[in-house]
Amino acid sequence: MRAIQKDFPILNRKVNGKKIVYLDNASTSQKPKVFLHALQQFYTTHNANIHRGIHTLSTEATEQYEITRKKIASYIGAASSEEIIFTKNCTEAINCVRFSWGQQYINSGDEIIVSGLEHHANFVPWQTLAKEKGAVLKIIPVTANFQLDMDAYKKMLSKKTKLVCVTSQSNVTGTINPVQEMARMAHAVGAYIMVDGAQSVGHKPVNVKKIDCDFFAFSAHKMLGPTGVGVLHVKKTVMEQMPPFMYGGEMVESVQDTQSAYRTGPWKFEAGTPNIADIVAFGTTIDYLKQIGITQIAQHDKKILAYAKKILRKYPAVRIFSPTDSALSGNVLSFTVGTVHPHDIATIFNNEGIAIRSGLHCAEPLARRLGITGTARMSFYIYNNTTDIDKVEKALQKVIKIFKV
Repeated sequence: MRAIQKDFPILNRKVNGKKIVYLDNASTSQKPKVFLHALQQFYTTHNANIHRGIHTLSTEATEQYEITRKKIASYIGAASSEEIIFTKNCTEAINCVRFSWGQQYINSGDEIIVSGLEHHANFVPWQTLAKEKGAVLKIIPVTANFQLDMDAYKKMLSKKTKLVCVTSQSNVTGTINPVQEMARMAHAVGAYIMVDGAQSVGHKPVNVKKIDCDFFAFSAHKMLGPTGVGVLHVKKTVMEQMPPFMYGGEMVESVQDTQSAYRTGPWKFEAGTPNIADIVAFGTTIDYLKQIGITQIAQHDKKILAYAKKILRKYPAVRIFSPTDSALSGNVLSFTVGTVHPHDIATIFNNEGIAIRSGLHCAEPLARRLGITGTARMSFYIYNNTTDIDKVEKALQKVIKIFKV
């Protein structure tokens, strides 16, 4: 996919005199020209508030905003666009479930299960809810091969289980979790399941009907789209049980002195003026991803991951935190180099024009279980290639030489 690089203007930038190699896609991805053009076009030709006006600009903006909702529903295999709620990011989407559904349906003595691979966004909300409600929080162990212990998960499930929260793909180890199987097992005991799809939805095919999850959250900015846009998919039957998350304009049907009537569907959860322009432009990103082909993107990720593992394994000082079988992992590869601090690794890489992540990656409980203080992390996307990994090897050699490991 080398030709795709021309679609991303930022990749022409030089850092420390070298053409940038961007390998921090698990944190945020870069934006293609089609998105940048669509964003500018909205502000120069259609800019207006939505759902509130009958003038031409408002109706145009509303139509484009709702078209993106439909595109997202189709992209993730939702039953209807009315199962798609816009938020400002994946974290807010998960907190919508925590405060709207969780506050109402989690009670003292209930059990919430989270996985040991979770990002703080799908861990802290449930930790705090359990404390508030007197519920029990259980954590699925992680095996030596960085996978969830499914036998332990099976034993944890009971009639007390009310909610299971799991990432579709770990942002640290890249582990792809069997969320469809986990959903089936959760439903068998009457529990609901919340899937954090932030790391997977832009990298591999996702079908929420097939997964049969009750809640599915992700962010636009990790899939070539804008920051400030999140998505929460909720089954329609479940959404109908949920009260509003925030209150104010836009989410109301009518307001009296002593009570208000709320809108139904996703609009009930979208109080105030949303990030209209970015959501409209995000629709072009969905088109762009579909044009390339999500299956092709997944295959490309696997190719780069396998090559990166092959390179890193040449060096005894390097420890890789990833399932042995690359088929069980996505586009993320975390590693350490001897006792070198991850920030030092990232600094030397940056000197070579290579952008990687370093630290705990908002997954401190996982790092503690792995017995580490952090990792360096590479994460790949469609504009990366094996030449980027060759440059990584040269930077890695400098790390090894400087720190004598």
